[in-house]
Amino acid sequence: MEINLLILFLALLADRYFGDPEWLWKKIPHPVVMFGRAISYVDKRFNVPGNSDQRRRRDGFLAVLGLLLLSAAIGFFVHLALRTIPPFGGLIEAIIVAVFLAQKSLGDHVERVAIALREEGLIGARHAVSMIVGRDPDVLDEPAISRAAIESLAENTSDGIIAPAFWFVLLGLPGLFAYKMLNTADSMIGHLNDRHRDFGRFAAKLDDAANWVPARLTGLLIACAAWVVYGYRAAKQSFDVMMRDARLHRSPNAGWPEAAMAGAIDVALAGPRIYGGVIANEPMLNSAGRRDAGLENIEDALHVFSRTTAIFAIAVLTLFIVGLFF
Repeated sequence: MEINLLILFLALLADRYFGDPEWLWKKIPHPVVMFGRAISYVDKRFNVPGNSDQRRRRDGFLAVLGLLLLSAAIGFFVHLALRTIPPFGGLIEAIIVAVFLAQKSLGDHVERVAIALREEGLIGARHAVSMIVGRDPDVLDEPAISRAAIESLAENTSDGIIAPAFWFVLLGLPGLFAYKMLNTADSMIGHLNDRHRDFGRFAAKLDDAANWVPARLTGLLIACAAWVVYGYRAAKQSFDVMMRDARLHRSPNAGWPEAAMAGAIDVALAGPRIYGGVIANEPMLNSAGRRDAGLENIEDALHVFSRTTAIFAIAVLTLFIVGLFF
């Protein structure tokens, strides 16, 4: 596990400062894009609308299980191949891990929303936020755009950084590849619509289980970052709001980082929103916080996010050093 911690630390540094090389992914598909194509194939091939609900659940279970085993096997053989070329194999593995993290890309996407609000107004901001959230952009005003950006930042800190890192530390490249396949499957077929309610049930439930620990860890890291940025009172508020309001969220996991972020920057998040013309009436997280969120709150959230990922990287390095002596 110690070597995984060192590789993860190097990957976190690489992703923080360099991010994804867009020029490369214009020439070859990103691995997650390949995962998405595989998921799309099994969805079209095995998700037969005329089958019974029970049959579709079974087929969804087998299809997703097969994809997870395949991705884990690929990760295992890549790891074996890299072990034959030390020490360069470890450095290549760190680069591979960095590809599956979303530190810089997540921060950049949310920062684009803030820049658009500042320089282009609502029209530009609506377009920018539509790149990271699924809600209807045309009905969003500045507070709604700001809340959407902050919520996406908080939730994806867990899904895009902490969770893949967590599974890499535990299970190496097989765990990382399998987690990213699962998380991609959940985003594509883990929905409660008529087509995917049964076929995607296993993906959705297993993704909830895979993110249970990382989501709560992310919330704690955000509270620690609030202490660094704003002091003890902000950290306590972040932790208290998380413990009180996280379970109000419709997701068993997303509420933890979102509630922690809401308390850290003292804004009210979640609440009613519109997806595909349908209003989702949900309770607010940190309802006593500021409801007319704006540009400055996105910038506050980005500041907390930056410190959250830095604290996580320091914690990973510390665990590696401790592991050398014990």
